[in-house]
Amino acid sequence: MPDPDKRPQLFANRWFFPLAAAYAALILPWSVLGQWGLLAAPAGLQSSLGHAHEMLFGFALAVVAGYVLGPQPRLVTLGLVWLWTLTRLSFLLWPAHWLSLLLQAAFVGALAFKVVPRFVKSAKKWRNKTVAPIITGLCLVAVLFQVLALTKHSHLQHALLLEAVLLISSLMFFMGGRMIAPAVAGHLMKQNRTLEARVQPQLEGLVLIALGLILILNPLPQNWARQVTGSLLLVIALLTLVRTLRWQLWHCGDRPDLLALALGYLWLVVGWALIGVSLIWQLLPLTNALHALTIGALGTLTLSVMARSRLHRVRRDPNAWPATYLAVTLLSLAALVRILGEPQLVSYLVASACWSLAYLSLLWVLLKLALEERQKKKPAG
Repeated sequence: MPDPDKRPQLFANRWFFPLAAAYAALILPWSVLGQWGLLAAPAGLQSSLGHAHEMLFGFALAVVAGYVLGPQPRLVTLGLVWLWTLTRLSFLLWPAHWLSLLLQAAFVGALAFKVVPRFVKSAKKWRNKTVAPIITGLCLVAVLFQVLALTKHSHLQHALLLEAVLLISSLMFFMGGRMIAPAVAGHLMKQNRTLEARVQPQLEGLVLIALGLILILNPLPQNWARQVTGSLLLVIALLTLVRTLRWQLWHCGDRPDLLALALGYLWLVVGWALIGVSLIWQLLPLTNALHALTIGALGTLTLSVMARSRLHRVRRDPNAWPATYLAVTLLSLAALVRILGEPQLVSYLVASACWSLAYLSLLWVLLKLALEERQKKKPAG
């Protein structure tokens, strides 16, 4: 029998990133048009809950899978891809059915099984180990959301959505910072500059501890818990802003990939601050505030990470796609339009169009890179 360690390995991002980009470009506008009665849509996209579910547990989890799985045996990668695809189809057609629940549980369970032990074993410091509980929590929330759909507890599903968004924002904070800091330091070194403040472990640790408290307090129904959660969100927004400014990104004008990542990171600051304001003073609808994280931060960071990872692997140049600036600008415009939210129909249509155009352009690049990679692997002659 062949040695399992010597079986052909396949990078998960080669499949999950194009699928995530295609799904993002299609599902968001389809769900918006379906909710407004402008286009026929499957059952899973006819409500705001279905829209949120597929953006968080369909699109976002596909990006997470592509990024954290790394190289896997070919059968494992393709098996997870097919399982993700079947899970999406089942939810779109039968969102409140036991089959959707079983497939969702199977996908997130397989993902956690492949990823979580690796982060637990390889990480030495407690901050590095936080990825494991975050991914575990996200997988559990995805399953619980489906259970609540079966039991018709839509009000609890709405409450669970904020928990899912906060979990994803925690992952973006940690992984985004670990990507930006060394990349900026390396770039400044080429300019004969020294970046002293890199990972900034004290700030990172404080934000991670605060996020842990926020995730515990957020589900509590008491008003004091809402006030404390909002206050902690304002604190971590300020700490993250300080961390970002200390990276001296104004020296990276010739690196659109780093500026795009930084823009997504700053959207985390805006999103946490707006949600905090919404929870404490109700000055902004919570739904509007959430879009700073789901469109601004999640959209910008996932698009930047997918483009940067694949461009670096195939072309050895993360800036080989000049349209990065245009794509992230479209996503920021989409986020601003949805945060302002008036007039409502117009804001939905404009935001979904900007989002879809950004991800269609990313999909074109990813497919082109996949073709280039395949041609490089063909034997000469």
